[in-house]
Amino acid sequence: MAKVHKILNDPVYGFITLPSQTLFDLVEHPYFQRLRRIAQLGLSWLVYPGAYHTRFHHALGAMHLMMRAVEVLRRKGHSISEEEEEAVCIGILLHDIGHGPFSHALEHSIVPTDHEQLSAHFMRDLDRQFSGKLGLAIEIFEGRYPRRFLHQLISSQLDMDRLDYLRRDSFYTGVSEGQINSERLLTMLNVHDDELVVDSKGIYSVEKFIIARRLMYWQVYLHKTVLSAEFLLMMILNRAKNVAVKGGKLFGSTALLRFLTAPEGSVDFERDPSWLQQFARLDDYDVLGAIKEWCLHEDVMLSDLSHRLIDRNLLGIELHNEPIPPEYEQKILQATRAFFQFQAGEEAFLVRVDSISNSAYDASKNRIALLYKDGTTVDWASAADQLNLSALSNTVARHFICYPKEIRPLLKP
Repeated sequence: MAKVHKILNDPVYGFITLPSQTLFDLVEHPYFQRLRRIAQLGLSWLVYPGAYHTRFHHALGAMHLMMRAVEVLRRKGHSISEEEEEAVCIGILLHDIGHGPFSHALEHSIVPTDHEQLSAHFMRDLDRQFSGKLGLAIEIFEGRYPRRFLHQLISSQLDMDRLDYLRRDSFYTGVSEGQINSERLLTMLNVHDDELVVDSKGIYSVEKFIIARRLMYWQVYLHKTVLSAEFLLMMILNRAKNVAVKGGKLFGSTALLRFLTAPEGSVDFERDPSWLQQFARLDDYDVLGAIKEWCLHEDVMLSDLSHRLIDRNLLGIELHNEPIPPEYEQKILQATRAFFQFQAGEEAFLVRVDSISNSAYDASKNRIALLYKDGTTVDWASAADQLNLSALSNTVARHFICYPKEIRPLLKP
């Protein structure tokens, strides 16, 4: 991959190169260009006004870090062929290609699958279009290639995906707690017994990385106002689907309306390729454009929910350490029904009970190993001595309930 086909100017890393014709052609493909219209952080710009960067930015940044990682590993004596280098670059470039509008919101409302599965569908379709050139990339991406460390560069607890999104999201949100020294971490990467490891002197860089990830999750990705906005978006889409199923008229793009009007269980990306083609036409513009028009819809509930998102009159949200008591949920549902004079059952479209969880480091899934000069490796968590590791390793769950702020006076004793 010596020939440079394109140079891009990235605000985070400076110049990024596309070193092969295949990588250039993939970036030019409509599937990848769609990522320009998919926000990296969903609705986080409602909290952090600068967070307008896209999955397109992130994918290119992760590919840039992958090229640096390959360069570092080769310099340390590890053999990586040009074919393998291009394959891991393709794998990381396309790792998020299955994300839908506003990232995760559609996965829990109108699209019955997750972005990882959709990314795999897109990669297989691109492999067909590119006459089998993505075969090795797909093997590595899916973890079927014998050299396991190549897959870990794409998907692990210290992969190029995480290294880019932490630094990039910190940059665009202005949340300095998420800043990491990605160059230092890359320089410390190594391979031992086919496992991606970190040279032992990089232990404190790993600690900083883990802390930054934990802080970014609670301060940005799982910020309570961001959660309120994202669950409001899910409520809007669920209500729109409810209206569509009952035969109501909806404004929307062809692709969006196909998913909204699809009968339960009819969306099958595996058996019907047309669903993938329709999904490839969906982006943030489809959803926001439809919601702006739904503000004027005759369905009062859909109109109210849509106005709340467009005008940033979000639902109130309460976070609890324990599950929401059923009696408290019922109290909120009854207050919502009384305040808005809903018929029984309608209030459920304005109230959401759910939970979120996060673990900054989970060694049971895929450890971050430190490599010492004598050739031994240890789990980073057992070697670190500066932190309360239980706070970083344990899964922390937060339970919450979203409801209209207008009913708060009715909840007072």
